[in-house]
Amino acid sequence: MTPSIIELSKRAVMDRLPARLQTGLRKPRVQARLARATIAHHIDAIAPRQSVWTAVRSYPRYMRERRAFERMGGQRLAWSDDNPQLTDRVARSPFDPHYTYQDAWAARKIYASGVDQHVDIGSRISYVVGLTPFVSVTYVDLRPLDVAIGGLVAQAGNILSLPFADRSLGSVSCLHVAEHIGLGRYGDELDVDGTRKAARELQRVLAPSGTLYLSIPVGRPMVAFNAHRVHDPTEIPTWFDELELASFSGVDDGGAFLVDTTPAVLQTCSWGCGFFEFTRRLSSAPTASKAG
Repeated sequence: MTPSIIELSKRAVMDRLPARLQTGLRKPRVQARLARATIAHHIDAIAPRQSVWTAVRSYPRYMRERRAFERMGGQRLAWSDDNPQLTDRVARSPFDPHYTYQDAWAARKIYASGVDQHVDIGSRISYVVGLTPFVSVTYVDLRPLDVAIGGLVAQAGNILSLPFADRSLGSVSCLHVAEHIGLGRYGDELDVDGTRKAARELQRVLAPSGTLYLSIPVGRPMVAFNAHRVHDPTEIPTWFDELELASFSGVDDGGAFLVDTTPAVLQTCSWGCGFFEFTRRLSSAPTASKAG
C-alpha cells in the first residue's frame, strides 16, 4: 500500500527528531503522550492533518457536484480548469479573534485621535490599508512591500533599528509582530531577546505625547520556536519604562474581546492577546540613541 502524505510526513519528522523523543514515543507514559503531541505539531507544519482529512472527506461531494453542474449546463467542464476548494464549507464564517479584534481596536483609536500621520511597524497589510482613508500611513517591514495605494508609503526597515530619529513619531502601531522577532520566521536574525529589543526601539522613536498601539500574545510565558513567543501581560509594561499604559484590552483563550480591562486578567491564558495603548510621559528621560 502506498504511504499516505501524513505517514510520509510523520516519517520525515521522526528521522529528524532527537533520539530521546523518538524513544519517548514508544513509552506508554506521559512522556509518550508529549512525544506524540510534539510529532503531531511538526507534522501539521508540513501537512495539516485536519485540513487534509477535511479535504479527503469532501472530495466525493466535490465530484458529485461537478457532475451535477455539467448536467445542468449541458456541457463538459475541462479538467485542466478545475480548482477544487475542499475546506471552505463551514457552518460559520471563520475568523481569527486576535487579528480581527486588534485591527478594529487600533483603527478606532487612531481614528478617534485625529492624527494626520501614522507609522505602522510590520502589522498585517489589510489593517494598514484600512487606515489610509482617514490617515496617511508610513509602513515599515523587514520584507519590502510593493503596493501602490494612495495615502500609503512603504519602506523596508528592521524593528530593531528603525529608520526614525529619537522621539520623532506621534502615532505608532505594531500589532502581533514583536513576538516573532529573533525566531527566524521572516528571515530575521536569531535573537533570544528579540521581543524586548523591539520594545526598546518602539519606545525610542515615540515622541512626547505620542501614542503607541501594541498587540502581543499573552498568558503563561513560552517560546514556540520559529513561530512566536507568549509573554506575561503584567511584565510587558515594565519594558516601556518611559511610557505610561493609557489603556488595555485583549482577547482571552475563548476568543472573547475584553475591553478596558487589566493585564492581570489574561495572565493565566495559554494563547491570549493583549492590546496595549502606551503614551510617552513628557518628563521622561530620553532613551539612548541607537548605534550607527
